[in-house]
Amino acid sequence: MTQLRKAMLEELQRRNMSPITTRIYLRCVEEFARYFKKSPDQVGPEQIREYQAHLFTNRKLGAIAVAQHVSALRFFFVRILKRPFMAEELARPRRPIRLPEVLSRQEVERIIACAATPLHRIWLMTLYATGMRRDELIHLKVADVDSARMLIHIRQGKGKKDRDVVLSPRLLDELREYCRRANPKPRTFLFPGRGREQNVDIPLTGKSIFDAVQQAARRADIKKHVHPHTLRHSFATHLLESGTDLHTIQLLLGHGDLKTTSRYLHLSERHLKPAASPLDSLNLSAPPKSENKP
Repeated sequence: MTQLRKAMLEELQRRNMSPITTRIYLRCVEEFARYFKKSPDQVGPEQIREYQAHLFTNRKLGAIAVAQHVSALRFFFVRILKRPFMAEELARPRRPIRLPEVLSRQEVERIIACAATPLHRIWLMTLYATGMRRDELIHLKVADVDSARMLIHIRQGKGKKDRDVVLSPRLLDELREYCRRANPKPRTFLFPGRGREQNVDIPLTGKSIFDAVQQAARRADIKKHVHPHTLRHSFATHLLESGTDLHTIQLLLGHGDLKTTSRYLHLSERHLKPAASPLDSLNLSAPPKSENKP
């Protein structure tokens, strides 16, 4: 490990950054150094501008992915190398505002029914029933399922925040059946991964969940772009359509800002359908008959 990488890792840990953020930041700086084939502390403003253009034009990354790289480089140059003037060269690209993809209830049913294995099925059910993130699912522990209070405790989710979500009675039955049949039996992690050594209790990989969702969506012939977060978006939208208030959904999702949760208003049929199009109020005559002969 180089001195710069060691210094960056220590600073990320000192600031109590999440393991995901730490991994992304270190990887982004490594890719930056690899592109120029030199230590990143020897790179100047012109090369930084060149690299940002490279991410967009050559690597074809979207604005959100490029913003991740920029944040990592800003942290490195400003916090590690103590070059605050470099912040101006590391302006974050404007992110497009897009509404998330949402599945209908029927599409969720089809995806769950088309899970490749019983284990994949319980993963999909848990994601949709709770609205938890993929990383929260893979780190879920047996002790986090509170059947006495019918809650699931999510420990240190995004932003290192704890929260509780409702435990569905149907999901509880499914989890109990899963635990009875599981081999090996879950001990620490509810959904343990497979380590190289036997009886080593480790979490799943995020890729396992991602692949399970995409495979089920293909088997269900869903044409939408479906990934684990799609089930979270669908969970929130379906709650809103069922009459759950926005503040409760905010708490269940673990959003720090109600503005983030309010985007589901744009996806809810219950909120969109009462808004009739003004075209329907116009007194229009029938369209003229076409004079073109067949």
